[in-house]
Amino acid sequence: MNQVTNRDKWFFCKKPKPQASIRLFCFPFGGGGASIFHNWSDAMGDDIEVRALQLPGREGRFQEPMAKNLDTLIHNMVQAFEAYQDKPYALFGYSLGSLLAFEVCRELRKQNMKMPMHLFIAALSPPQLPPPHPPISTLENKEFIQKVEYYYQPGGEAWNNLELREFLLPVLKGDIALYESYVYRQEPPLNCPIDVFAGDTDRATPVESMQYWSAQTSSEMKRHLFAGGHFFIDDVIGDIQRLVSNSLNRKL
Repeated sequence: MNQVTNRDKWFFCKKPKPQASIRLFCFPFGGGGASIFHNWSDAMGDDIEVRALQLPGREGRFQEPMAKNLDTLIHNMVQAFEAYQDKPYALFGYSLGSLLAFEVCRELRKQNMKMPMHLFIAALSPPQLPPPHPPISTLENKEFIQKVEYYYQPGGEAWNNLELREFLLPVLKGDIALYESYVYRQEPPLNCPIDVFAGDTDRATPVESMQYWSAQTSSEMKRHLFAGGHFFIDDVIGDIQRLVSNSLNRKL
């Protein structure tokens, strides 16, 4: 597989902008695919090209086996970044996507590759802290669903439609198992600024823990608190897009 094909397989771009000055790579929450960022390109304006991570096992990569090893997954994503070294870029992650974005940054540094100019983290406790809840990925489906509904408070058509939920359940379980396999390794802080977004009633990401993201950067860390649970983004998507867009446009 050539470099361009591998690049596009991992980072889907709905609306390419060859003249854009900055790329924004978006990493979806557990169970989600690149399509959750379908409207971000228009919200970012002409100077920011949006590319969304497409993990194997869903949407356009449905027939591929899901990732089971987090280190291998990070390595494969960083390989795809080799084709994106020509422009400044930033990363935005949500929940599991935040963890992936954070570890991609650290692996890029190990490989002496171009580092992101900004990291945006949403709905994830600082990785150096203990997990906010006990493991749930090995539970039987009925109890697993109960725990997901308690900690993550999902909503929307994909969750409330029982047939669709049944279809998505293996992907969600696999992604949560991937998250639960994570082992934090002590490394120096990143040198890029970090913006952190949190919901004030998120049971999976305690608000009081978010201040400790400051330990992961030698630059500036900003916190943004919104009303809502784990999927607070559903109600404030425009606000978050404006914060991200304004932050990146100030760097042009």
